[in-house]
Amino acid sequence: MPGDSLVRLRVALTVFFALDGFIFAGWVVRIPAIKEQTGASAGTLGLALLGVSAGAVVTMVFTGRLCRRYSSHLVTVVCAVLLSLSVALPPLTHSALALGAVLLVFGAAYGGINVAFNSAAVDLVTALRRPIMPSFHAAFSLGGMTGAGLGALVAGSLSPTQHLFGLTVIGLLVTAFAGRALLRIEPPRPPEPVADAGKDGRRPLDSRNRRLVVVFGLIALCTAFGEGAMADWGALHLEQDLDASMGLAAVGYSCFALAMTIGRLSGTTLLERLGRTRTVVAGGTVASAGMLLGSFAPTVWAALIGYAITGLGLANLFPVAVERAGTLAGPSGVALASTFGYSGMLLGPPAIGFIAEWFSLTAALTSVAILAGVAALIGFLTRHATAAATPTGRPVTVEAPNESCRSE
Repeated sequence: MPGDSLVRLRVALTVFFALDGFIFAGWVVRIPAIKEQTGASAGTLGLALLGVSAGAVVTMVFTGRLCRRYSSHLVTVVCAVLLSLSVALPPLTHSALALGAVLLVFGAAYGGINVAFNSAAVDLVTALRRPIMPSFHAAFSLGGMTGAGLGALVAGSLSPTQHLFGLTVIGLLVTAFAGRALLRIEPPRPPEPVADAGKDGRRPLDSRNRRLVVVFGLIALCTAFGEGAMADWGALHLEQDLDASMGLAAVGYSCFALAMTIGRLSGTTLLERLGRTRTVVAGGTVASAGMLLGSFAPTVWAALIGYAITGLGLANLFPVAVERAGTLAGPSGVALASTFGYSGMLLGPPAIGFIAEWFSLTAALTSVAILAGVAALIGFLTRHATAAATPTGRPVTVEAPNESCRSE
């Protein structure tokens, strides 16, 4: 039954979103140990870590084409295998140069799977005609929290090699089960493709559509900028400017991440009640207010409340932006919006650092509030154009499983 296929598809995709967050967080918590192992300085480690970013951004550019040709389901499974295998490589390196090289592979897998499963999720959102995209990103957040927590627990007893090899085993086992289910289900397709549509039933990414996708990409960039900035600088602000202890300062990002996860878990209900445009406008406004409170709060506890409000506000902006881009232009739209978003996450930490050096960290963090406000403004100003351009129609269908997983 088509309904059963949609349920199985949703479960399989949720597993892959969670697996991606789990593996990536597991790698992140072992970065200090890998730094010590390679003997890298802070500067050379930073250059090596750019391998993840470079590999992801470069791969995102052409993953959309691979999804169109081979189906987003197949690309998701292949990238999950590559991600699971490549996470075991960093502890085998003994120089910053070698570390950077293997992180290119890891980043390529990470970028590829993000475009692929987001493209598949967009197809499912269209099929169900429900805004469930935030639930997938909530799974990613939960997977990341689980991976980070597990990494903290085993850091004292397992070496980085043992820990990350364990992630490889887990990743391959999960991929074997979830991937088998995913490959049995054809991606949903619209029953009546729009005129001049491509093979995926969507209009080609012409200049007008590209401009609209860029709009969604800018919203993703503004959101991801805040996520990257909070991850790298939120705790330091509490410790340096508000005299928080190291332990209490570490709670700062946890408040932000937990609030973002809660926001995404409730995102479908919010979108159904407010709609996408109002959700973006309200989310950006709330995040802006929260970050201003977090930046200028006179006490640690007030700043923590500000961090949590910021997480709630930002929670659904990225999922909505990616879903709208994908609905409009298919995998190519997802790829373009994801590239913008990931670039924002990369720009956030260094931009905050430069601004803090020129002025202060308190002033630098207000850039997160400014960009969240920009995202809200973009959403408001383009509400009519994006609503008119987004394809609509009856629910799409799911074809019966067959031996080929290729989109025709």
